[in-house]
Formats: sequence, C-alpha cells, structure tokens
Amino acid sequence: MEKISSRKNRIICHMRAVASDPAYRSEAGQFICDGEKTLREAIEYGAEIVQVLWREGAHTEELPAEIEQYCAPADLVEYASPLKSGPGPVFTVKIPQQSRDERIMRAIVIETLQDPGNVGTIIRSANAFDIDAVIMVGACADLYNPKTVRASMGAIFRQRVLKMSIKELDEFTRRQCLPLFGAALSDKAADIRNAELHRSAVAIGSEGRGLSRELLNICGGELIIPMNSHSESLNAAIAASVIMWEMSR
Repeated sequence: MEKISSRKNRIICHMRAVASDPAYRSEAGQFICDGEKTLREAIEYGAEIVQVLWREGAHTEELPAEIEQYCAPADLVEYASPLKSGPGPVFTVKIPQQSRDERIMRAIVIETLQDPGNVGTIIRSANAFDIDAVIMVGACADLYNPKTVRASMGAIFRQRVLKMSIKELDEFTRRQCLPLFGAALSDKAADIRNAELHRSAVAIGSEGRGLSRELLNICGGELIIPMNSHSESLNAAIAASVIMWEMSR
C-alpha cells in the first residue's frame, strides 16, 4: 500500500477536487465518501470504488485488488475528507449510469430543491419506502455533493435517481403509463389521504416557491398534505417523506 506524506500528492489533490468542484467531479466521473460504515455499504451494494485513503495505522478492510489503496497520517486524511473531522477512510466511487428503461411503479419528483441535505434526506426516505425512482428536475442540488451523499446515509448506493427536464418527465411518465400528481397549496388540490397513489409519480417543489406552473401543467391532478390552520408549510424533505409513506401504503 502506497504511503502519502504530502498535501500536494496527486491523490490528495484529486480527492479534494472531487469533493469541492462540481465540474471536476463530473469530468472525473467520480464522487467522494467518508467512513468505514459507508465503505462497507458501498461494497455491499456493488458501487464501483476507485481509490481508498486509509488513516495510517488504522484497521483496513480486505478489498478487491483493482481498487487503489493508499495510507496517510491522520491530518492528511482529514485534509482530503469532505467531512473535515471524519475518521476515514476517504474513498472515491465511480458515478453510475442510471437506466430510464426499467419499469417504475412509484416515483417522487423533486423540482429545484437546492439544499443538498434535503435532497439526500429524500433519497434516504425513498429507499426506506421502496420508491422506485427519485427524479430530479430543474436546478436541484448536485446529487454527488458530499453533503447530499452524507445526508442519504448510504441510500445513494441503493436508490435509482434520474435527472430530466420537464419535457422529458412528461414523455417519461406517459411512456411508463404513470399518473403524475403535483403537491400544491391550492383550492383544487385533493387530500393526499384520499388519492390512489400505489402506482404514481408525485412532484414536490421547494418550500419557498413550490412547483413551477410549467410542471403543474403536465400533472393530472394536485394533492395537498392536510395540516392544522396554524401551519403554513412543511420542510421539503419532510413533505416528500409523508408523500412517499402514503405512496407505499
């Protein structure tokens, strides 16, 4: 195992760029993770691990020979880590190609959700409630931002996530014969508890703006989560989780 002793080492520089630079991350086709538990989950669910940086003297896992492995002093591992205070190991994973051809029964659509913590939490909830796909539309947070990855709590290795435009979403749901609903605060929105959602796609927008008119125009109906009169709205990740729980019942 090669030992790294400098911040200027190419592996350290590469990992930091993958963590902090979306353009570099996309070009490299990799994202970064931290921690032994996350590493074990990545291995268990077939993620293609590229490089692993271990803390010098730490217990190391038995990994396939094709994975590049390195070790470094704790301060260098922390320097490379997106968590900064993470114990390591730090590792890079190849960004997977997601197919749009597989049959989908349930999907949650998120439009222009820019908080990576919310996006990661929605991915985590989608996996918990057996939602077939999370569909990202518009200017959402980067799927492979370290904060998104961390908030998903490993679900990013298990959950199908697709990115598409509103036009592509319309074509996709039609091709899948999947009814599309939009979550909206409107007088014509139906109580989500009374909707047939076992086979459907439901779209949710940001807490401040909601869904765009363009996306609402392709929805076959609007839904609302009933709340008491003292509450204005729910956090986007919480609202999406409530919707997905209803879809899974």
